[in-house]
Amino acid sequence: MTKIRTYDSTLRDGEQCEGVSLSLEDKLNVVKRLDAFGVDVIEGGFPASNPKDIAFFKRVAELGLQHAKIAAFGNTCKKGVAAAEDPGLRDLLESGAPVVTIVGKTWDEQVTRALQTTLDENLRMISESVAHLKAAGREVVFDAEHFFDGFAANRDYALACIRAAHEAGADSIDLCETNGGWLPFQVDDVVRQVVGAFPGQRFGIHCHNDSGCAVANTLAAVRAGVSQVQGTCNGIGERVGNTDLLTVIADLELKMGMEAVGAHNLESLTEVSRYVAEATAVPLSPHHPYTGTSAFAHKGGLHASAIARFPQAYEHTRPENVGNSARMVVSELAGKASLLQKAASLGLDLEAAGVDVQAALNDIKAREALGYTYEMADGSLALLMMRHAGTYQPAFTLESFRVIVDDREDTGALAKDAASEAVIKIHVGSERFVATGEGAGPVGALDTALRAAIAESYPEVAGFELVDYKVRLPDESQGTDALTRVTITTTDEFGSFGTVGLSENVIEASWNALVESIEYGLVRKKLASGSQKEDVHA
Repeated sequence: MTKIRTYDSTLRDGEQCEGVSLSLEDKLNVVKRLDAFGVDVIEGGFPASNPKDIAFFKRVAELGLQHAKIAAFGNTCKKGVAAAEDPGLRDLLESGAPVVTIVGKTWDEQVTRALQTTLDENLRMISESVAHLKAAGREVVFDAEHFFDGFAANRDYALACIRAAHEAGADSIDLCETNGGWLPFQVDDVVRQVVGAFPGQRFGIHCHNDSGCAVANTLAAVRAGVSQVQGTCNGIGERVGNTDLLTVIADLELKMGMEAVGAHNLESLTEVSRYVAEATAVPLSPHHPYTGTSAFAHKGGLHASAIARFPQAYEHTRPENVGNSARMVVSELAGKASLLQKAASLGLDLEAAGVDVQAALNDIKAREALGYTYEMADGSLALLMMRHAGTYQPAFTLESFRVIVDDREDTGALAKDAASEAVIKIHVGSERFVATGEGAGPVGALDTALRAAIAESYPEVAGFELVDYKVRLPDESQGTDALTRVTITTTDEFGSFGTVGLSENVIEASWNALVESIEYGLVRKKLASGSQKEDVHA
């Protein structure tokens, strides 16, 4: 099995994504996660460019990584400066990173217009920089910036730049499709020419996704002979982004019969993807290949009916191979088979409970016509099914709630000091509870007050955490009179689930979704303990 070396640049190229700023601890935690996943090289950033990166290279050396090597990133020496005297190269060496990646120009116009130097001087800068770093005992990766555009503009000069790095001893020469505008068949053709011209030299590929082809271009380059693939987790990066390294890894392992991280590690692909999405605060699209929550979701009635008998018809690989799972999505497009399978996945046997499945399906469709959505609200769907089964019992009943938003300083649109207070009166059985909660916003205040009110009766709510809150207007044409849909994502010891609320009043919609998040969390806990099983399936 051909081994393809994986090179992750999330902590450098990925951090250039608009809106991403990782703390030092974030970067170290991502390194540990990628090391455990089996990534070969992890690029840490620019040594000495800022205090955070200086601290990173010091701290990362203390982690005791089991597999990955850390790479420091920088430029070739400056024009007119000897490599041995260049402060940037000195910083790279002083970082202590075992791998050093330097980027150099390979497009003649970039050399003369951006660097404002001669073509021969650029060749010297490449050659001397690589040789200097090799002499210091480092593994050297040469990133040939704008290589494909350079090759198209002046093939001989682009190859001369590669030759300079090759003869100076570069361990890997990674061809950079910097502008992201090339197509797979073009990349394949150029890479084959370059690899053929330098037998024995290891080559890599670094692509951007501006034309939507970064993953395809990377795989084309592998077929053409490169053995190192660069990319970022989830494809984050400047402009449209970089090659999604995680998708490439899955494709190499599952589609091309090559080894990247190994089949065992591949099973944690989804976990890694979602971990990095959380760390970078760049939400992972539900439709992301392999790792999105909808990657193996089945919504159409025909699909859902067939999937139980012939999964290969609608699943290109087993979701377990990448640590994901199949889901039945219930919506207005669903059929009976979808609903029965979805209910079963939630621990509910509708047929055994004597539920009129068609009536339940009609109820769902009518609610979705109003503006509800159950695709990402498993908790609300399960409670609705329990109502149809006659097994739903409210954990508490509301007497009243009141929310006050107080802004003590009038700073207009720049105000940031508003605070919310909620007072809740509820009944648990025959007991009445009154509680107050505070928060930055009304939903946070309601959440705090509700937990305080029921904590004595249901101490397990301490393990529930509200992690996401979204507001949508199903019909925006109605303006401020429109129904508002609120979806809440909650985590507990078993994972995460969603609930949904709908009302003309956003606070009431939020309350409804919040109540169902608590109630379904309690149901999950009881199902897990077995104490509710008979009731739910009765």
